[in-house]
Order: sequence, then structure tokens, then C-alpha cells
Amino acid sequence: MIIEYADRVWRGESDDSIVDTGMEGKGVQTVTEGVGWWAGFGNVIAFETEGELLLFDTGGPWAAARLHEDVRRWSRASLTTAFYSHGHIDHVFGTGPFEESGPRATVYAHQAVVDRFDRYLLTNGYNTVINQRQFQNTRLRWPADYRRPDVTYTDALTVRRGGLTFDLLHAKGETDDATVGYVREHRLLLPGDLFIWVTPNCGNPQKVQRYPREWVHALRRMAALDAEIMLPSHGAPVFGADRVRQALLETAEWLESIITQTLDLLNAGARLDEIVHSVKPSQRHSDRPYLRARYDEPEFVVRNLWRLYGGWYDGNPANLKPAPEAVLAESVAELAGGPHALADAALKALSEGDERLAGHLAEMAALAAPDDAGVHRVRAQVFAARAAGEQSLMAKGIFTWAATESSARADRGATESSARADRGATESSARADRGTPAPPEGA
Repeated sequence: MIIEYADRVWRGESDDSIVDTGMEGKGVQTVTEGVGWWAGFGNVIAFETEGELLLFDTGGPWAAARLHEDVRRWSRASLTTAFYSHGHIDHVFGTGPFEESGPRATVYAHQAVVDRFDRYLLTNGYNTVINQRQFQNTRLRWPADYRRPDVTYTDALTVRRGGLTFDLLHAKGETDDATVGYVREHRLLLPGDLFIWVTPNCGNPQKVQRYPREWVHALRRMAALDAEIMLPSHGAPVFGADRVRQALLETAEWLESIITQTLDLLNAGARLDEIVHSVKPSQRHSDRPYLRARYDEPEFVVRNLWRLYGGWYDGNPANLKPAPEAVLAESVAELAGGPHALADAALKALSEGDERLAGHLAEMAALAAPDDAGVHRVRAQVFAARAAGEQSLMAKGIFTWAATESSARADRGATESSARADRGATESSARADRGTPAPPEGA
């Protein structure tokens, strides 16, 4: 069953990636003897060997109880060992129910996972805000308690449990704390988030630094392992050495093209603005289901490369020590004839198909008139249109959040205007009853 399903995903007939969790809720699927695959937002790979249960990644806090139930239907062995592919919260929160009903497991991870958990505590509020926005979930709260690893390593580590050998290799890509796993006995590759069935997530605009060049190196290093099976931590399994190599090497080629173009322009002294609008992803193999920009997207990768190699100055001297955005917006609005003129210009740009320009104008109008319900209705319309036209989850999340934010402000402003009108009508009626003249207009 699982091989047939993976074949459909490979051919593009079914979607299963970090964006589309196709087999979520179907329990643990046996991949080969003693190896199980549990699909969720953050897959978990289970191993049973000589009476022991081992997990590669452990899922998120929202799924820990269900993971435990599903794995227990697949194996009753005690959990002795867990590996973190990296420290993102959808990979490190599933050991609790196992340890509550059995012995404490030994958790292995790269040493930088510990630093990540410390940083998460330092920026807990910020991580709550950006993940609410990215995933459109206002109830999300960033955790403040983590199951820390028991054993950490720096470059490589080999762990033997039961009849299995796990070779752990450090890599950088989406994170600086990634672990690639290779299980010799099954010729099984565990790439974590270094392969997620869409283009690499190395430009995420709201998250910390990504490492595109190092990601290319990791993809090629994984391809050289000549695995027969690849079980990513997001998306479907890949079966067959030829397919595993193809997926990894073509992803490396796609990413390397963006890196090369970006660095060539950076070295030529181009501004960030020019680079962002000049670099285009390679169209070679663009029909591959694992090369769709549905989570992150190329221009965000360009910006992350600039941040990594070029610093924060974008080449525009006005941005070195800029005026506050609201001050600039008020000045432009005055020149344009007021915030409503900017809002009208935003709608015109939108109707002419220039959504990027419409976004600038709508945002300026809202900054110049933050309490104007009409302006916020335009901002909501513009960013709702932008969200509808995007393919990547990153862009959709930010644009949808902006549209929702302005819709709420417009509704609140309309309610307040209605209340003011009602109060005015009541006061006028009272003055009429008393014979008191109304105050002059503009008082």
C-alpha cells in the first residue's frame, strides 16, 4: 500500500509535502520489516529492533497523544531511543506519553539544538506572533518547555541499538542544527527537513537565517549515500535508489541556480532590489512535484542569501537611516492629495494587475490614516487579492493576516462612526428640545 501511494506522489497524482499532509490520520504504515512511517505535520519514523522501539523525530505537541496511540498499535516495545532531525517544534515533542508509561528514552541531537531551545525561550513572544501569522492560527502559543537531548554531537556520530546502526551526520540548510540519519541495514536515508517535497525552505521571511549553499552540499552528500529508501520528515517516502538520487540532485541543481545568480549580482555591486527582481529559478525539471514553490519561494531565498553575505544594508542610501514609515506615508499622502487618493491609486493599480504596486500604495494609505475605515477596507481588498494570487504558504500567510487585520479595523471604525452619529443625533435632538442652537460647523 505505502509503495503504491509513494509512487502516485512521485508521479504527481497525489499531493504529500510540508504543505499537503496526504496520509495524516492513517496511523503507522509499515515501510519494511521493523520500520514504520507515521504521517503528520512532521512525520515520525519508528523502528522496532530486538525488543526496543526507536523514533527518528517525534512530532509536535499537538499530536503527541495521537502519535503514542498509533505507535502503540504498531509496536508494544519500550521506547529506548529518539533522534531529533533538528529542533523545530513539530519534531521534538512526542516522547512525553512514552516516557510517562515507560522508561526515560535517550534522545540524540546535534549540539546546536540546545542553543535553539535557549533562543526559543528568549524570543517566545516573537515566535508566537510570527507563527500565528504564518499558519493563520490565533490560538497558537509558542511552547516554553522542551525535552532536551541527552546526548549531543558536533560533526558525526554512530549509534547502534539492537540490530540497527544509525549514522548521524550534521548538516546546515533550513537550520544550523540539522541531523541526517542513515540506517545501514535498510539502506535507509532520513533527511529530516532537508527534503520536504517542495522547493527548499531557505528563504522564510519571518524566521532566522537559512543556509542555501550548505543545503546544496547536504543534498549532494545525501545523494552519495546511495540509499534505497528515503523517509523525509515532511511528505511521502521515496523508494528506489534512482529516484532518491534524482530527487536530491535535481533539488540541489534548482537551489544552486538561485545561489549562483544572486552571488554574481551581489559581487557586481547590484542593489538588493535589482537582485530580487532579476534572479529567476531554473525552469529545468520545473514539472517535478518536489520542485514546486508552494511553501517558500525563490525571491525569499535571494533575500536570505543577501542577509547571509551582504548584511542588512540593501544598497539604497535612503534606507540606511530612514524616516519612520508613518512619517514618509503622511508626506506622500499629502503630495498625492490625501490618504484616500493613495487608496484610490492602490485600487487602480490592483485593477491593472500590478499587485505589488497596489500593496505599497494601500500600506502607505493605512500608515497615513491608521484609523480610517475606508482606507482599511481598501487595504483589506488589496491584500486579500494578493493572498489569492500566491502559491507559497509564506506569502499567503502574511498577506491574509494583513487583509484580516484591516477588515477588523474597518469594521471597528464603521461601528465607532455609527456610534458617533447616533450620539450626535441624540445631542441635536436634546438641543432642539431645549431650544439650544447647534455649534457652528468645524467647532
